[in-house]
Amino acid sequence: MNDPQRPGRATEAFFGRRKGKPLRERQAEGLAVTLPELKLDLDAAPPVPLAGLFPLPVSEIRLEIGFGGGEHLVHRAVESPRTGFIGVEPFVNSMAKLLSRVNDLGLKNIRVYDDDATQVLDWLPAASVNRIDLLYPDPWPKRKHWKRRFVSQANLERFHRVLKPGGLFLFASDIDTYVNWTLTHCRDHGGFDWLAEQASDWLTPFEGWPGTRYEAKARREGRSSAYLTFRKV
Repeated sequence: MNDPQRPGRATEAFFGRRKGKPLRERQAEGLAVTLPELKLDLDAAPPVPLAGLFPLPVSEIRLEIGFGGGEHLVHRAVESPRTGFIGVEPFVNSMAKLLSRVNDLGLKNIRVYDDDATQVLDWLPAASVNRIDLLYPDPWPKRKHWKRRFVSQANLERFHRVLKPGGLFLFASDIDTYVNWTLTHCRDHGGFDWLAEQASDWLTPFEGWPGTRYEAKARREGRSSAYLTFRKV
């Protein structure tokens, strides 16, 4: 039963399937052993400061929502060992893939959650996160499903609450309607400044960008991507 004092615990923003093909033995073992070790415990109060989530000192916290195969999350964690990363992904196969890489590389700066990201956003303390990445989220291309898109006024308000002053929200997509949707929603929210000054600013990948398999698929199918950066105001 959901705690009435914690409304964010109800799953409200995940509509996709949770599992695909059967896991390999090693992936299943990693999921059984490593997931409980790294999974956020939302029934406990978050540590103060939030950096206490990690066994090593970290100077900032980033949240990646829907990390897919984990390529970007792992790249950033290796690139910035003194940054703490929280990755949220409900899809079992993707989580298993990430945990295998975490074990292979011995990464200590990643924590994860395998359910709805809104639960994590409602659990996090205010002004506790330096950056939120939402990269190639499900575009829900049919107009009747647009209400399922993760970018919404309710979730932007969640972003705004947990981001530190001047914190960043990074969004990438190859779907024009979702790019325009995000620009419009951030404008209407009023708490985010889009940092682009010219076309090249949103056509150029983010600094240190490793690429993702979703991006590669989009390019093979003839679609270009947009990379949007917003700052909390």
